[in-house]
Amino acid sequence: LKFSAERARWVQNEEWHPEQKGTLNSDQSYTLELPYSDERELIADILGFGPEVVVMGPATLKDKVFETVKSMMNVYKK
Repeated sequence: LKFSAERARWVQNEEWHPEQKGTLNSDQSYTLELPYSDERELIADILGFGPEVVVMGPATLKDKVFETVKSMMNVYKK
């Protein structure tokens, strides 16, 4: 996961998983790598950050987040 510089200030101090690996990037964004077993919980957390986080991988997680966002858009279509 890659968090915006704005969100990085808070996320870098949180523990999502005991085996997480975080990196503060030169542009002040924050990259967080962590193992997960239940993608549903992780997707819910990701969606809570809105456009301030990008799923960098794996592709299956990116696809599921994308599909969830697409479904949400259909709910709010005018």
